[in-house]
Amino acid sequence: MNIFLTLDQLSRKRGSWSLLFLLTLVIEICALFFQHVQDLQPCVMCIYERVAMFGILAAALIGLMKPDNVILRTLAMISWGYASYRGLALSNQHVDFQFNPSPFATCDVFVSFPDWAPLNTWLPSVFEAYGDCSEVVWQFFGLSMPQWLVIIFSLNILACAIVFISQLVARMLPKQ
Repeated sequence: MNIFLTLDQLSRKRGSWSLLFLLTLVIEICALFFQHVQDLQPCVMCIYERVAMFGILAAALIGLMKPDNVILRTLAMISWGYASYRGLALSNQHVDFQFNPSPFATCDVFVSFPDWAPLNTWLPSVFEAYGDCSEVVWQFFGLSMPQWLVIIFSLNILACAIVFISQLVARMLPKQ
């Protein structure tokens, strides 16, 4: 069977969207573990990256609603791609703050959410920032947390693009 048809069919099943949801949830739980158990204080960029990760969770929930519905599935993929892109941009900027420090390029002191969604007021234990963006407080295999997020968000973009392309290619292939 054609790989594009297989990916198209997988994107129409709840199991695929559940896997995206669970993997992203594990990443969010790890972030909260680092914050509340390991006592690593998140910075403003960490919080914004966390919000982008929650965007991927929301996209997975949209996909879970009715994955065989083309409108919801497309909305889920667009949301997934956008949240991943924003997360990648934020992570890249965060890496720059860490490894190319400059007094002219620093992150904000306080998180800034829209008035209609003051996440740091509603849930400060998850969305309030206390750390310094330029400080490397954790490394794994020589990579800092934002560097790992660059990899994670890049993989999400790649996976989303492959699934999206499979949708288009599957439409162009002759019906069997």
